[in-house]
Amino acid sequence: MIYDGIILGAGHNSLVLQAYLGRAGLKTLCIERRHVPGGGLSTEEDPRHPGFLHNPHSFYHRALDRMPWYRDLELARRGAVYLEPELNVALLLNDGRSLEWWTDFEKTAGSFGALSSRDEASLRRWREDFRGIAEDILIPESQSPPLEPERRRALLSRTAEGRLLLKTSELSPLEFVEREFEHPAIRAGLLFFNGLREVDLRCRGFGHHIAFLLASSGKAQMCAGGSAGLARALVSAVTETGGEIVLQKTPSRILLENGRAVGVETSDGEQYKARHFVSSGLNPQQTFLELIEEDVLPREWRDKAREFRYNLLAPLFGIYVNLRERVHYQAAERRPELDQAFMVILGLDQASQFTDIVRHHEAGTVPKPVMWGTCPTQFDPTQAPSGKHTAFMWEKLPYRLNGNPESWDSYKNAHGGRMLRMWSRYAPNLPDVVEDWFVRSPLDTERTLPNMSQGDLLVGAFTDGQTGYNRPFAGAGQYRGFCEGLYLNGSCCHPGGNITGLPGYNCARVLLEDLGVKCDWFPARFEQRLEELEEVAG
Repeated sequence: MIYDGIILGAGHNSLVLQAYLGRAGLKTLCIERRHVPGGGLSTEEDPRHPGFLHNPHSFYHRALDRMPWYRDLELARRGAVYLEPELNVALLLNDGRSLEWWTDFEKTAGSFGALSSRDEASLRRWREDFRGIAEDILIPESQSPPLEPERRRALLSRTAEGRLLLKTSELSPLEFVEREFEHPAIRAGLLFFNGLREVDLRCRGFGHHIAFLLASSGKAQMCAGGSAGLARALVSAVTETGGEIVLQKTPSRILLENGRAVGVETSDGEQYKARHFVSSGLNPQQTFLELIEEDVLPREWRDKAREFRYNLLAPLFGIYVNLRERVHYQAAERRPELDQAFMVILGLDQASQFTDIVRHHEAGTVPKPVMWGTCPTQFDPTQAPSGKHTAFMWEKLPYRLNGNPESWDSYKNAHGGRMLRMWSRYAPNLPDVVEDWFVRSPLDTERTLPNMSQGDLLVGAFTDGQTGYNRPFAGAGQYRGFCEGLYLNGSCCHPGGNITGLPGYNCARVLLEDLGVKCDWFPARFEQRLEELEEVAG
């Protein structure tokens, strides 16, 4: 059978793309090497303990139910229901105090103020100054193909909001935090969230990330039933419009004829043909170095794909526990609401700790633990047997442990025990209520999801120019490959990783425009939005 198009990899970006193409009337096939679609949207039952469900790759989804594709594809109707706990994040300090982020901004401001009245004032000022920038510039920019840098700067320079964004962006996250905030724990907490985007805190050009965080109304969410619920909803959106997904098939070659992509061959020798396009949700090295024959790939593209860099600080180590009762934190004895915190951060008190963490990652050694996690069943009891609970803690650790990623196989259980002991210092009931636990190392991530090379969940660093118009690299930043009919739709593309679906969403717009298919569900492009802002300002 010949399809209109073929998509490689059934991660969430590919499923978003495929669902939109189906809405436009195209017949598509998605090829996935694993036994289940969804990529990092994985919810797994502990095989030793039936009924205990864990989310080892993706759990926190920021403001996902506000994404345009969530609405367009009617994912709530398809079962992807999101929960956003009121006490969204709590940083528990060693002295028994806490720094809290609530869905109610006034409560967040009060928590800042309890540590520093100056920092509360700074929070309020930046929230007010950046709210319009977040809603009118940064969010629309992420939901549109990126602009060429010079054109972007020229348009932003025409409005006061754009000029403030450019000026703030000149700083590094560290410079911004040190200039605008004084309390060590507040500085540390803000830089922690910057770290979740994997941006080097020393790297200039990203100071606006912190201001955007302060202004954004979107908070951490979880999918009821587990992260796989979002994958199932996306699959429903795909199949409802005739899209097909074939599992346990490994792509081995992208087929090219007369300078255009015409299909895919799998490792078992089967060939699937495409009338119009092949789109890859894989990383650039898989797409260009493994699936394109060397003699037809331009040398410039081969070199750039080979030089594509992954995040040093992205690799994740996780401990996942089955519990007889929920986790209770000692800090909640004074403030009971802390036991209702969604994301809990432990071991972080000073911004200077990040320098030590970076040094350890560069050396391949293990830093003093800074962990964050959740007891999901506290908010969604369906993820454990009746009366029981699950919980997890994550920690960023180097992929190449002592210079060799395979070192994790012999060390990971010992490190899991170390994490559990530290966790118990904050939650004294933990040793008595743990029924069993297991761990996943950065190497385990790569083995399960090879697209996340070197354990990089975001599939590509945000340094070395690998951002915006030049993501994954210069010449490939518009979701198009080197030849006609070849597209890119994975997390290696703008705006990057995490569960946003926006690389797939933006690729759908580009691909359908190239095919001349009119679609009225995409908003105005970012360039047009900036021009409209200029008209309003004028």
